[in-house]
Amino acid sequence: MNKYFRMITMAYLMLLSGVLGAMLYAGIVVTSVTFNTDLWIGTEILTQFQEGQIMTESFLRLSYMVNILIVAVVLYEGYKFKKFERDTLTKVVTFFVLATALLFSQYYIPDIIAMQEQGEAMTESAAFLNTHKGSELNSKIFALALIVLIVQNMRKACK
Repeated sequence: MNKYFRMITMAYLMLLSGVLGAMLYAGIVVTSVTFNTDLWIGTEILTQFQEGQIMTESFLRLSYMVNILIVAVVLYEGYKFKKFERDTLTKVVTFFVLATALLFSQYYIPDIIAMQEQGEAMTESAAFLNTHKGSELNSKIFALALIVLIVQNMRKACK
């Protein structure tokens, strides 16, 4: 691997790791703080609907990073595929990363925003709850696929 491509690989791995870290932080820390504001402030100032709007804004901003990641994965993994440097596991995991990233940023986030715009009653509906559960499952699959993709690329870069 030449010097410049090695630097590109390191930047790519840092991007994958950064998005994984941001996704885990948003899903674990930010949600638990946002949906428990009464514990931190001492009194209930925000409704669950308002807390959900704050959380949605956090995930909307995270989706911008995910969209950048999608472009980087397509370019990097596409190049490596074209050079015949990809094994079956890496190709499958790349598909999962791209599919779940696109679902997150292009399906779940806009759908949840549209439902929130219809009002608080819509966010208590079965459609919203199912969409939210689907987005949670999608995020877990995305995180797992990212971890495997990072490990696969690190394994190959360290040869």
